[in-house]
Amino acid sequence: MIALLAAADVFVPDGDDARRRAQEELSKGEYQAAKPNWFDQLAADIAEWFFGLFNGDGAGAVAPLALTMIAIVVIAAIVVALIVWGRPRASRVVRRRADLLGERDDRTAAQLRADAERRARDGDWDAAVVLRFRALARGLLERDLIDPAPGATAQGIAREAAPALPSAGGALHDAATLFDSVRYLGSSANEADYRAIVATDDEVQATAPRLTAVAGAGRVPA
Repeated sequence: MIALLAAADVFVPDGDDARRRAQEELSKGEYQAAKPNWFDQLAADIAEWFFGLFNGDGAGAVAPLALTMIAIVVIAAIVVALIVWGRPRASRVVRRRADLLGERDDRTAAQLRADAERRARDGDWDAAVVLRFRALARGLLERDLIDPAPGATAQGIAREAAPALPSAGGALHDAATLFDSVRYLGSSANEADYRAIVATDDEVQATAPRLTAVAGAGRVPA
């Protein structure tokens, strides 16, 4: 074998030279980039410590106590979060596209108001009244002042919004009654009806919600 290597004039480094060459090779950028950084090492150390709490190696009788304490802390944190913030709510985008007053409609309150105004300019007071009440309800939803269940009625929405907007409670009831009369009972609306529901919508938009009512419902006022 030695004879063959000598014949081929192949250089065979000794031990020191081989170690130096290996160190030079490993110092190249591609090898250094693959090494764990300080954050990776810290995360690994924390994970090793945490999981070490739950085995008997080095922890002894501390492991069951640690597990119990951690479980108590997690449960307490969940309970406090539910008390302070209420139950989790769907995102604004999902809620905006949900069924409202018997129809699926993803228009914003501003878009519904604009459509109602266009119908009013055309003299279509029935459609204008219906659209403006939908805009009113959508605005309450966008401000997180209501969280109507699927199939909630106009009167149900008015009752749900009343605690947060006590000064507008009567006007909300009247607007819901007008909506039901036009939408479901076949009554004809006129310009005065539309102006009345516009005034209610404007009042609702301009009224700051009562904080205690909104906080009690687990919502944040707009």
